[in-house]
Amino acid sequence: MRIDHFRNPEAPPANSVVPSVTAVVQDDAGRLLVIHKTDNDLWALPGGGHDIGERVADTVVREVEEETGIRVQVEGLVGLYTDPDHVLEYDDGEVRQQFSICFRARPVGGRLRTSSESKEVRWVDASELDALTIHPSMRLRIEHGLDAARTEPYIG
Repeated sequence: MRIDHFRNPEAPPANSVVPSVTAVVQDDAGRLLVIHKTDNDLWALPGGGHDIGERVADTVVREVEEETGIRVQVEGLVGLYTDPDHVLEYDDGEVRQQFSICFRARPVGGRLRTSSESKEVRWVDASELDALTIHPSMRLRIEHGLDAARTEPYIG
């Protein structure tokens, strides 16, 4: 179980930081790859924690394939998301400050499938995003990743 505290003055203080990645993956039709997460019941970009001994681009490839079944190639950086007013509270007492590096990637193979972290995986048109329950911090990454006019990565 996980509780996302976003700009909540009642949130517990962070006691850890764990680098993680997310990926904005679009198919040839421009649809976005999203997952319905099992831990917080929200829709999100695929991604997860960076492991020791791994290059961060390899983390993106591993996490996207683990959660969705889709193999990707990293193409660029969307931004760095480190808002100290966004903390993730876990059942075991860990309260993690958000530290997510969001990348752009393109699919190069695989087939859609779920995992222990994703109860549904699908490609969606941008017009469908408003109908999905998405955390505000994830929505920001999606907006940045889909904005073709952005020339610089977000840092915040």
